[in-house]
Amino acid sequence: MRTLIVLSHPDPNSLTHAVAARIADAAHKADPAHEVEIADISAEGFDPRWRAADVAAFRKEAAPPADVLAEQARIDRAGTLVLVFPIYWWAMPGQLKGWIDRVFTNGWAYDERADGKVEKLLGRLKVRLVSIGAADEDLYRRRDYAAAMRTQIDVGIFDYCGAPLLSSDRLLPGEGTFPETALERAGEIGREIAGGERAAAE
Repeated sequence: MRTLIVLSHPDPNSLTHAVAARIADAAHKADPAHEVEIADISAEGFDPRWRAADVAAFRKEAAPPADVLAEQARIDRAGTLVLVFPIYWWAMPGQLKGWIDRVFTNGWAYDERADGKVEKLLGRLKVRLVSIGAADEDLYRRRDYAAAMRTQIDVGIFDYCGAPLLSSDRLLPGEGTFPETALERAGEIGREIAGGERAAAE
């Protein structure tokens, strides 16, 4: 049982880091056998830029670059992928989007066939999204930001690849004391991950 938590925030003292750490800690406490890896792609210096080598990999003219293969291998070792990120302009940070652009490649995450059909290849991977914002839920509903994010991320990325999306949490100010409420929910998510993985293994 293994979970990979990927986060993108340059400040190690950020709420994003605190939420990721709380998820990992809660999962491990709920099931000490559960392995959790945190991938801080900002600290690791992952390059999100799409380059000629990425184009060649997309066209299946060459293998993906080494850093992409390393990220794919890290995901392949996990049963659950958790993305933890701050909401920037009603979406994920550019570095995390670039990580998805480069890592979720044609031939690994999905397969574009010659007949025009797309085969979804990530049915084995369970996904949880944990985004952190400054506006309350009412604003997301009134401006349709919530629907836009679901279309872009939940459906546009993970449904396209066939990865089951188990939950998509927005941790926002509202009722209760923020950010304490965000950290409380992070703990719940960690326990849910450990409980779900344990049940699947039994």
